[in-house]
Amino acid sequence: MSLPPGSARDVSPVRLGTWPTPVEPAPRLAAALGLGADDLLVKRDDLTGLGAGGNKLRKLEWTVAEALADGADTLVTTGAPQSNHARLTAAVAARLGLRAVLVFPGAPGASRTGNLVLDAVLGAEIVFTGVTGRPALNQAAAQVVERLRAAGARPALLPFGGSSVLAARGYVAAAEELLAQVPDLHTVVVALGSGATMAGLVARLGSERVLGVHVGAVEDPRAVVASFAAGLGASAPAEGLRVDDEQVGPGYGSLTEPVREALSLAARREGIILDPTYTGRAMAGLIAAARRGEIRPGRRTVLLHTGGVPGLYGHAAALTWADSIPPAG
Repeated sequence: MSLPPGSARDVSPVRLGTWPTPVEPAPRLAAALGLGADDLLVKRDDLTGLGAGGNKLRKLEWTVAEALADGADTLVTTGAPQSNHARLTAAVAARLGLRAVLVFPGAPGASRTGNLVLDAVLGAEIVFTGVTGRPALNQAAAQVVERLRAAGARPALLPFGGSSVLAARGYVAAAEELLAQVPDLHTVVVALGSGATMAGLVARLGSERVLGVHVGAVEDPRAVVASFAAGLGASAPAEGLRVDDEQVGPGYGSLTEPVREALSLAARREGIILDPTYTGRAMAGLIAAARRGEIRPGRRTVLLHTGGVPGLYGHAAALTWADSIPPAG
């Protein structure tokens, strides 16, 4: 795909993952949803290799390439404390011999759990800023960058969630990979967080073949995806995007009943573990689409497993719920 002038820097990605990621059939899960045995597949982007895997690695191949081209020796990024992007930024920094500084809102808890454990193991410096809200977090990150620069470092500030027009190119490539694996693809279902993953898929597959499930990470997900897709040279008006807004529940960090059902169904039918924030919501959206007839038998549907399982172990509501789950009968 050729890019419009000025849409993203012309860099070559640095190879960080194990490609292609596999596509696996999910016949027992398909049967539970009233689909045919060959109708449902799972694209395992949780198995990208580095740093416990996940979709953010495809984006980092591009954004880190840009940072390296600029001579960076330190990667700085922002996100929620259980950020999968932050965890993989730390892993990439370790692989490439760089320093990682992760800038989070709020204050540290009594103990580290989930992704925060891996951030520490990977050697990242974690800065809790005490602030709330994206603008304040961005300002705090800029101050961290200035502090590092004043101390002689060469920091590169990577975007929130790893998402930018440049990062979205990772999912243009993933869409090409998916088409080679599933030529008769009808619909790919994906968690819609910071937007670049869905934008890259839409840019290559078209809006009609991508169903994004909003997780509550951004205020206007359609506008964000449309903007990134436009930067990739794709015509994907916000109003034409397929987005499920019904899985957010009370908010980004909540654990809803549809997500609990999705986690249990995927685990007990296929042995596939999802997380409560992203892939659990994507699966809940797929279930809802099947029940309303939007996803139907005879059409190949792919759930894009974007990873994030370490976040399950840092999700207080999910851990409490696990105490009450009965064994399979």
